[in-house]
Amino acid sequence: MRLSLRHIKRLAIALAALTAAGTAGVHAQLLPDTYRDSGGEADSVTVSLITYYPGSEIYELFGHTELRVATEGGSDLLFNYGTFDFNAPNFALRFATGKTDYMCVAVPRGSMSFTPGRKAVEQRLNLTQQQARAMRDRLLRNIMPDMAIYRYKYVSDNCATRPRDMIEAVCGRVQWPQLQQGVTYRQMMRHYNRNYPWEQLGIDLALGCGLDTAITTRQQMFVPVVLMQAASRATIERDGRRVPLVTGTRVISPGSDDGLALPPTPWPLTPMAAAIALLLAVAAVSRADWRRRKPSRWPDTLLWTAAGAAGCLVWFLTFVSTHEATSPNVNAVWLHPFYLVAAVAVWRRGGRLMPAMCIAMLTAIAAAAVCFASGMQVPNAAFIPLMAALAIRPATLLAIDIANNKTKQ
Repeated sequence: MRLSLRHIKRLAIALAALTAAGTAGVHAQLLPDTYRDSGGEADSVTVSLITYYPGSEIYELFGHTELRVATEGGSDLLFNYGTFDFNAPNFALRFATGKTDYMCVAVPRGSMSFTPGRKAVEQRLNLTQQQARAMRDRLLRNIMPDMAIYRYKYVSDNCATRPRDMIEAVCGRVQWPQLQQGVTYRQMMRHYNRNYPWEQLGIDLALGCGLDTAITTRQQMFVPVVLMQAASRATIERDGRRVPLVTGTRVISPGSDDGLALPPTPWPLTPMAAAIALLLAVAAVSRADWRRRKPSRWPDTLLWTAAGAAGCLVWFLTFVSTHEATSPNVNAVWLHPFYLVAAVAVWRRGGRLMPAMCIAMLTAIAAAAVCFASGMQVPNAAFIPLMAALAIRPATLLAIDIANNKTKQ
């Protein structure tokens, strides 16, 4: 989801490329003819859940889900809820503000391609012909121009939750198995981003408190592989008894259960290493400033300009955009646009503006630290040295100001 916005845009662009799909209208015009050629209701319909394990690219880290609908007459289509129209009017602006309009499209089974080594699994669903045809009809309806577009959300409405909802709609009450207990969205995201620390930093910066509450088994299915695991043990009711949701499973592309994630990022190249390096540099500058009782202005300008730019992004996501889980966000307390004011104000000599701003910055950082410590929101580990670096500078300026005032007296 930038660090976060750029990530979101790359995710969307890549998903569109991955599916190689056009607009909803094109597919909506093609598919009814395809089904008429298949022989109609006389043909047996089968529905399968297709799960792609994580790949190595950013947009592949959580995997992908599709629904396959095949008939004896030869029609064989994949329905995918993970694409969008990049040529839609004002796409970039709408996407940035949270109006992430994705769509359901369908492509022939023959267009499916696999990345070597990336595992993919097909699970045949245990549906009656009435249920299979009902799902086929629902999917066909979903690709019509008036139904194809939906408001994508990271965790509550995506390419995995839509097929889950479709299964529940045609099967009635699905008894999902109990999976992990007490797990949160953020913990699950960190598992899949474990070798991509900069991507996780962006997520932890952009997404707030909503990711840190325990979620149910059903909510955990926002991850495609988790949906697959749950489906393999789920049951549905038929003729007064419980029967398995899945009747058969086969691997359609071999690979590791861990997917194609890249090796761990070397520690010197991680956000934590960069944050510690910044903290040490700030500490060194502050020590030198204290010794000569004179603040350095360029380091403060550079530091606070960078912090202010990041703050603008965080505040935009928190207070302007409608992206899911971006508000409330504790990061908006310690990382804010007012650093840009401090970056300029530090060049003013005398007056009380800069001391007042230093006190305000320290208060905001302390308040955010209390929120993190209370468990309101789980911070990225790299936030600790970053917050310390941002606290050292105003503390140093205040100390120098107090010392110089005492000397004058």
